[in-house]
Amino acid sequence: MSKRILFERMRHNIFFVVGFTVGVLILLIVFLSPLYVQFDPIANALTQKFLPPEGFSNGFSGHILGTDNMGRDVFTRLVIGGRLSLMIAIAVVTLQTLLGVVLGMIAGYYGGAIDAIIMRACDVVLAIPNLILAIAIMAVLGSNIYNMIFVLIFAGWVHVCKVTRNNVRIAKTQEFVHASTALGAKGGHIMFRQILPNVTTHILIIGSQRFAYVILLEAALSFLSLGIQPPTPAWGNMISAGRAYMTTYPWMVFAPGIALMLTVLSFNFLGDGLRDVLDTKRKV
Repeated sequence: MSKRILFERMRHNIFFVVGFTVGVLILLIVFLSPLYVQFDPIANALTQKFLPPEGFSNGFSGHILGTDNMGRDVFTRLVIGGRLSLMIAIAVVTLQTLLGVVLGMIAGYYGGAIDAIIMRACDVVLAIPNLILAIAIMAVLGSNIYNMIFVLIFAGWVHVCKVTRNNVRIAKTQEFVHASTALGAKGGHIMFRQILPNVTTHILIIGSQRFAYVILLEAALSFLSLGIQPPTPAWGNMISAGRAYMTTYPWMVFAPGIALMLTVLSFNFLGDGLRDVLDTKRKV
């Protein structure tokens, strides 16, 4: 697919445009936060608690989204927590994808007993809902950010592995693979230098779609006090802390809730748009 056709598809796909625009905006807001935040996201200021949102009437030096039950600035905690959540999601999706691609390529290329063992491992993981599996593992290992990253990787590599394996099984029947084998090329060279470039489209699509799911799962674990622990801000534990004040001080729960919703929606849109853009059977 030429670059011109690719850019035309991107420009005309509403899901890609909306997802990409909102996603980039969210990334800029959270990752540039050290340049404009004025408050400590952790330090308590009990004399300032439950202040209502004042918008941008005082610029970034005011409490844009109000303060919480500990007097901490909600906007500051929102962007700092968002930065941590997105950094975790980027790391988790990258490691999930690497693990899933390597195992999927090995299973798809070699087949036989190796394929059977890897696929049965996938079936075991898929038999348990991701959230239940994550809760069970976190209950055993303990609640901290490193264990959470391990849980998220362990719960998500299967989907990448299965997609990669199925595409490798198709690609290895192609003539260029038979030619390389006849010329004496090693299995690793064929897998990663010849087959991998032909299956990257599906890997990019499923990786982009997993990004939103990882953010949502991380927020769910933090909400249940099994992920990022207070006072470190995260959207999940901010929603958990604010639910007791939902009717009296709604900004405590609505701010992180809306931020989480917009982020998940934008990356879901981006994943769907990327799927359509990279579909070779689809016309511009």
